[in-house]
Amino acid sequence: MLYLYILAIAGGLALLVWSADKFVMGASATAYNLGVPTLIIGIIIMGFGTSAPEIFVGAIAAWQNTPGVAIGNAIGSNIANIALVLGIGALIAPLTVSSRVLRREYPILFGITCFLLLLMIDLELSRLDGWLLLGGAVGMTLWLMWLSLGSSRKADPLETEFDAEVPHGISTQKALLWTFASLVILIGSSHLLVWGAVELAHRFGVNDLVIGLTIVAIGTSLPELAVTVSAALKKEHDIIVGNVIGSNMFNSLAVIGIASTIQPAGLSQLVLYRDFAVMFALTIAMFILAYGFRGVGRINRIEALILLACYLGYMFWLYESEIAGVQTNI
Repeated sequence: MLYLYILAIAGGLALLVWSADKFVMGASATAYNLGVPTLIIGIIIMGFGTSAPEIFVGAIAAWQNTPGVAIGNAIGSNIANIALVLGIGALIAPLTVSSRVLRREYPILFGITCFLLLLMIDLELSRLDGWLLLGGAVGMTLWLMWLSLGSSRKADPLETEFDAEVPHGISTQKALLWTFASLVILIGSSHLLVWGAVELAHRFGVNDLVIGLTIVAIGTSLPELAVTVSAALKKEHDIIVGNVIGSNMFNSLAVIGIASTIQPAGLSQLVLYRDFAVMFALTIAMFILAYGFRGVGRINRIEALILLACYLGYMFWLYESEIAGVQTNI
């Protein structure tokens, strides 16, 4: 049975990454054919699409009464996006970020992170908290649409990079077919991944939260990593940072919001003092590195190595916590 669980995780992750990529392609092509502005396609549709694995995995995990996987997946993915994904991107090509849109998104991400902290400080995520987070997701989406429409009047480097990535020449019928087909595969592969991860965790006595923070979080962050590597090779620096910011926004609001609406969860103190604290610190670090207080933002290879070292240190901390027998049950 052990090999079956491992096969389910590997197969689920492979299908998840593939279907998320096709979902983004189909949805982006559909929106482009309908005349949706490029910035809205890039920020909203691509941002949602790369977070689709976290959203579906989180929802299914909560539905199966394993909220630890859902919460761990959201927080762990945010940590991986900044320390691992952004670190790898900046290691491939030092990043120079000049988009005005992204400069206005940094404070919003920080505000969302603080809002999530206020909801988690009582060590509980209720259905009311979930609805508040989902309301925040809707508000954030509307704000990003307004921001994109306002910014389209002036040239922005991010718009040029998104235009190069949006699929062209795909018929609306074919785009819709890819969108719905990939959505079905997303749901199925999420079921497969959650089942394999939970069963493997139970087999080895590992906490659901830790599985969510590690295997599941890294796996669901693979679409962001794929976008980052491709963009880094093409010198599309703004897309890399924009992808991370957008994904973390959706993870904090939509992923945790949907999960806690389906299945309210109690939280251990370690979730706040270890996992959320690391996510919060990395969010501030990204803000300081990439905002560009005196011009364009820059993340060089030394800073990239520091981010990667932080991720490895966090993984070691999780390992040590488990070895020491620390209870991290949600």
